[in-house]
Parts: sequence; structure tokens; C-alpha cells
Amino acid sequence: MKARAAALDDADPLAALRDRFALPAGVVYLDGNSLGALPRHVPDRVAFAVKTEWGEHLITAWNRDGWVDLPVRTGERIAALIGAAPGTVRVTDSTSVNLFKVLSAALSLKGNRATVVSDSGNFPTDLYVAHGLERAHPGVALKVVAPEDVAAAVDDGVDVLMLTEVDYRTGRRHDMAALTAKAHERGALVIWDLAHSAGALAVDLEGVRADFAVGCGYKFLNGGPGAPAFYYIAERHQAAVEPLLAGWFGHAAPFAFETAFRPAEGADRLRVGTPPVLSMVALDAALDIFDGLDMDAVQAKGRALTDFFIACVDPFAAELGLELATPRDGAARGSHVSLRHEQAYPVMQALIAAGVIGDMRAPDILRFGFAPLYVRFSDVLSAAGTLETILRQESWDRPEFHARKAVT
Repeated sequence: MKARAAALDDADPLAALRDRFALPAGVVYLDGNSLGALPRHVPDRVAFAVKTEWGEHLITAWNRDGWVDLPVRTGERIAALIGAAPGTVRVTDSTSVNLFKVLSAALSLKGNRATVVSDSGNFPTDLYVAHGLERAHPGVALKVVAPEDVAAAVDDGVDVLMLTEVDYRTGRRHDMAALTAKAHERGALVIWDLAHSAGALAVDLEGVRADFAVGCGYKFLNGGPGAPAFYYIAERHQAAVEPLLAGWFGHAAPFAFETAFRPAEGADRLRVGTPPVLSMVALDAALDIFDGLDMDAVQAKGRALTDFFIACVDPFAAELGLELATPRDGAARGSHVSLRHEQAYPVMQALIAAGVIGDMRAPDILRFGFAPLYVRFSDVLSAAGTLETILRQESWDRPEFHARKAVT
């Protein structure tokens, strides 16, 4: 396997990108699906925004340094990575807030009388948001089915289909094209959460004719902790969308300070408040690394990394109590692999102590994210070897590894 890893690294067309990230020596970082690594040039860009733009230019920086345009400019850059048309993506707020905005918009297009279908593999916050809107609108009902039952649930009774493309626990990937097409055949609108897709997969929102989408900036897009999120509104819906959560930056004339809300043209109408400039500057700078990248090549490397990890773990998995929770079919998974183990929490703590950073999801999932821009095949081999050693030696069975801490 060592020779194979070396050969794969030598043939990797994205290998040079790793040097653009500030990765700690001696650490194998496999949690970029929770928090992307720091691009080396971002601290200087943020420092300039703080010291010069804010410190010297003060309020004039909104126009002089283009702060006011950041939600649009950064949105257009993300649009290019997710197959979205110009003018359809804006960066602002959190994923949860953006989901509230697009789901309420979809419901308004259905007259606020709708059955919303989602699945139990969706990120819990997405379901919380949907339940909140269900409580607010007596005519709205949320139906949650098992992930494998989604296709069957897309019947004549569905009005809005709300799914996360890649399951945050197992890495299972929904067939976006097929499910969107089936929903549209039944007159339903479709919302996709791209939290574990954007920056790792070749998403084609326009090609599949998605209606709405949301996603975060801090995972595979490497925008930093709590980076702003994004939303997508297909151009065909923009004129009809009436924001439930309305704010001055979504107004047609924000600096007219009118007491009555008039929605802006296009995707801007779902903007709300003042953008978080410093965190948006960090995200905008991080996106430089994607300039000129072919997302098909990014996805291909992610699939190769996950294939290789599964191949490295397979020889000892059953013997040492591991079960693959992620689909073996590369087309049916995102860029992370999950393994079930009854002692997942202490095992992951032992891995982190040994320099392999992944994460776990209750109750029994060890989760390993493979960010294609900076993870090497040699990292994959090292991680698998460390996992095997910890399990064989049962070095996870120490009091400090059992002590529960916050796991992101």
C-alpha cells in the first residue's frame, strides 16, 4: 500500500495545492468536512482589512474597499463552483438562516399550504427550521422519511422536497438530478443543502434545474470558523419570491430608509442585515484557491481518496469491530467516510492524540473527511495504519479518552 500511495500522490494533478494551506507538521487532518484548513494567504488579507481598511479607511472602506459588494462578489465566485448562473447566489448569514429564508420562500410560492418532504439523514437544524415553519403555518406539514425511502416518498402529495445532498453522518449522497426531476414531474419545488458538497463535489444546480439551495462557507470552502453561508435562488423564481424575513440590505433602495419594504431585484431580495465584513473577507480570500480549478477533477480526487481509505481499512475492519457506514459505490457518497465502532468516542480521541484528526457522530460513527485540495494519499495510509494500531492495542481504553468533551 505504501508504494500505491506514493504513486497516487505522484500522479495527483492537485498535489501542488497542498502547499497553499497552513497545515501543522505531524498532523493528518481529516476533518475538513467540519472546518476547512487555513489557506496561507488568508491571515494577511484579513490583517489588511483590519489594519488598513477598517483602521485607516474607516467608514469609507464600504465603497473604497468594496465591502458593500462582498455578498454579491463572493456569491458569484461560489456560483461558479456549484453550477449556478450569475446573479443567483449571495453570501450572507448562516446556513440555518438562509434555509429559513429559502424554505419560507418556497412555501409562499405554494400559498403556505404544502407538504414538505425531508429525510432522517438530514442535518437536524434543517429539520428544526422546517418544524418552526410548520408551527407558524397551519397549512404546512413536514414529512420525514428514511433516506432510502425518499424516492418513493416523492409522490403526488409532495409540494416541497428539502434534502441535504450528502448525509453529514454516513456520507451517503442523494442523486440530485433524479430526485429533482421526479419532484418537478409532480409539481414540487426542491431545496438542496450543499453543506458537504460545495468545494468537494461537482454540483450542477442549473443543469438539474434546482429551485433553491443553501450551503456553508467553513467546510470544504475553507472560509474559517463560522464563515458566512450562501443561498441560491433559480432565476425563474426570483421575481415571485416575497421574503418572510425582510431586512434593509434586501430592500430595493436600502439607503432610502423607507418604512415600507420593497424587495430588491433578483437574488438580493433575500438579503437581510449588514454583512459580517471580516469573516466575509476571509471567505473571499480563501476562494482564491479555487480559481481555475475543474470541480470534476476535485470530485475525482475526493472519490479516489475515499476509495483508497476504504481499501486500506478493509483488511482489518471486521476483525477489529469496524463496520463501513458509507456506501462503497463512489458515485453514491461524498468526500467523507464513516466507520461504525461501539467505542467511537474514545477511539477518535485516541486518534486525535496520535495526530490523526477526524471526528465522531453519536452514537457510534467515526468520521473521516478527505478534502481534495490538501489531503494526500500518504495521509490516508497513515491514518488507516494509526487506526489499526489503536484498535489492536486497545490504546483507546484510557480514562482521558472516555471523558466526554464537545465534539464539533
